[in-house]
Amino acid sequence: MARDDNRRGGNRRDRDETPEFADRLVAINRVSKTVKGGKRFGFAALVVVGDQRGRVGFGKGKAKEVPEAIRKATEAAKRNIIRVPLRDGRTLHHDVYGRHGAGKVIMRTAPQGTGIIAGGPMRAVFEMLGVQDVVAKSLGSQNPYNMIRATLDGLVNEASPRSVAQRRGKKVADILPRRDDQPDASTQVAEEA
Repeated sequence: MARDDNRRGGNRRDRDETPEFADRLVAINRVSKTVKGGKRFGFAALVVVGDQRGRVGFGKGKAKEVPEAIRKATEAAKRNIIRVPLRDGRTLHHDVYGRHGAGKVIMRTAPQGTGIIAGGPMRAVFEMLGVQDVVAKSLGSQNPYNMIRATLDGLVNEASPRSVAQRRGKKVADILPRRDDQPDASTQVAEEA
């Protein structure tokens, strides 16, 4: 019996479903339309998906029932995925500012152990992206749609040292600032004198 279902494409949905993506429901709104006989209710869902290894996307969906709205939003999110370079797979390479409409966000790189310090919709984006340490602040609109779009606007502008070095025709060592952990030979001579 199970073989017949497979032959007819009964499990096609299971095969198309990509298990590497996790999803997070950010917001759900009940919307109504007034018609001659009364009101018709529908639902709008906002979903963020990501592989927790540097890819993230968001989508929105509307339907008469909540599960159908969530399914539509998840499919839309999988079609709008962006790739973001992460430093050590845990934080951003540099501080970044993003905006969309009245939504303004600031995202800052953070040392290990800081965690995700961000509010609501931004937190969902960072968790699905796979960021473990970040400090973020939303300065403008509290609308979750605008906050997520502003966050993704900032993340699109995130650049890794490798991509910057390649674009400028230099080596990665020339781009990155020198660390002060190891003193230069000139400072050692001055300390000895």
